[in-house]
Amino acid sequence: MRALLVLALFAAPLAACGDKGDGASVDFKGDGGSGNFSIKAPGFSGSLKLPKIRLDAKNVEFNGVHLYPGSTVNSFNIDAGGDDDQADGNGAASDGTLRIGFESPADLATVRDWFVTRLNKADFALKVEGNSLIGTDDEKKPFRIDFEPAGSGKTRAVVVAGG
Repeated sequence: MRALLVLALFAAPLAACGDKGDGASVDFKGDGGSGNFSIKAPGFSGSLKLPKIRLDAKNVEFNGVHLYPGSTVNSFNIDAGGDDDQADGNGAASDGTLRIGFESPADLATVRDWFVTRLNKADFALKVEGNSLIGTDDEKKPFRIDFEPAGSGKTRAVVVAGG
């Protein structure tokens, strides 16, 4: 956990670089299972190998809603935005995007329905579309979770927030 804190402190100033409206973007990717992390920012790019970090349901929350109990995070990507190719339809730069991949120890319908109940109580506006939840968070920003079966009694999912 200490390694994640150090990494976050290192990445925060770089993320601020991408918020100047100049088209700059900062991309931070991590795989806690392998310990591989990378950062790409204007004038800087690098890879880090840190001790393996185990993130689980207690370490991730969206407006007070944690991941499904027993879930483990297997990937994350933070893009601070600002890239022209991420501009909205009006040419404005993206506010940034957060992607978190995780696996849950329950079947798809159970995990999806669990999120529907809790996120709706946390002022998210979501609808079920097939194996996905699509809508907005409590700040009216895009929010999506795509679910897929991951073997007997398991579900793999990706959360995409912002954009």
